[in-house]
Amino acid sequence: MGCWAIGGPFWCGDIAAGYSGADDAESLRTIHAAWDHGITVFDTSAVYGAGHSERLLGEALAHRGDAVIVSKFGHSIDAATRQLTGPRFDPAYVRWSVEQSLRRLRRDHIDVMLLHLNDLPVEDAEPAFETLEALVAAGVIGSYGWSTDFPASAAAMARRLGFSTVQHAMNLFFDAPSMCRVAMDHGLSQLIRSPLGMGVLTGKFDDGRSVPGGDVRAGPADWQGYFDAGRPRTDLARQVAAVRELLTVGGRTLAQGALCWLLAKGSGILPIPGAKSAAQAAENAGAMAFGPLPEAVMLEIERLLQRPPEGLPRAR
Repeated sequence: MGCWAIGGPFWCGDIAAGYSGADDAESLRTIHAAWDHGITVFDTSAVYGAGHSERLLGEALAHRGDAVIVSKFGHSIDAATRQLTGPRFDPAYVRWSVEQSLRRLRRDHIDVMLLHLNDLPVEDAEPAFETLEALVAAGVIGSYGWSTDFPASAAAMARRLGFSTVQHAMNLFFDAPSMCRVAMDHGLSQLIRSPLGMGVLTGKFDDGRSVPGGDVRAGPADWQGYFDAGRPRTDLARQVAAVRELLTVGGRTLAQGALCWLLAKGSGILPIPGAKSAAQAAENAGAMAFGPLPEAVMLEIERLLQRPPEGLPRAR
């Protein structure tokens, strides 16, 4: 379960960086529903809702010591105003950020800690990963990785002892074969963000609704890549229409089909779909029962889809 949406609003100047419509009581029910339906991995970040997502997870999973928690660091934030205040990745900040995440999550250990700066140069990232390696040795984190869409960045760090995971965007609209090759060559787990195209692949916008103001999806395209003026991009809507029947084969919902497409792309791929309601969490979890899309369906989807050249939206 991706936990960006439940964090609620936060901002970069006047640009919304969070999701609208989050309700804490429903968010707690959503986390419990996810667990009850077999979801055991929860992906969050210190920046989501200025720490609010981590606090909700800490409350909901206080007695679930076997839940796998993935969190991230790299964006500093003013908690009082919920404003992003710039990237931070120096060793002292890394240690401080991990300590704060542990406190909010009510844990003495985080399973995976990710650098949350997509395009940070490798040489600048080195000291942060040295610090994470020390935190693995101290037993504070289990392993670490990078949330990045740049295969060369992941490859540069993949031989580090504690580097286990790359998180990157991938879905029906934006395949990521180069990153998948890097991950498979180095035995890295892949956490797939935006597996449902920030909601476009759920079908809930087919009735013409738009995203309200104060939501990251209503903001500039370089912040999300899937919406234009709060509505799904027309080219992406056409792609959904072209493959809808294939995705819903066997009784799958559209969202489940999109997740099953990812499950069919290979082992080590773990989609992290967001959810803001218990019903959404249950629907997402249902993809596991269906399993990967059949090979013939996958081949037909590839034939029908008209994708741009490889190059992924730069999720923040």
